Amino acid sequence: MKGDSAIRVKSMDFAIRIIKLRRFLQNAKEFDLSSQVARSGTAIGALIREAEYAESKADFVHKMRIALKEANETSYWLELLYKTEILADNIYNSLKVDNEELKKMLVCIINTSIKSI
Repeated sequence: MKGDSAIRVKSMDFAIRIIKLRRFLQNAKEFDLSSQVARSGTAIGALIREAEYAESKADFVHKMRIALKEANETSYWLELLYKTEILADNIYNSLKVDNEELKKMLVCIINTSIKSI
């Protein structure tokens, strides 16, 4: 999975977008939620990278499951930012699509990896 795998690229691109979102939120004086979404949104890619050097298939699956949990948490923070009218429709929808794609990719990787354990 090392190199320029689709999930590696997608998670890095998403993390960059989340960091830019955090800057926007902090400029709007929204510090608490900006920290939450930044933590979970950037953790996805970090966990995927960590999984690249997993000690075993089980460890790989475990790290990918945690990445999936972080992606799901990110969905919550994005939805909360949207429903409290901090995020505009277009920004929310774009981030939501990217996050949903990451979650689908993670589920596929996890399911495929479980079959080979």
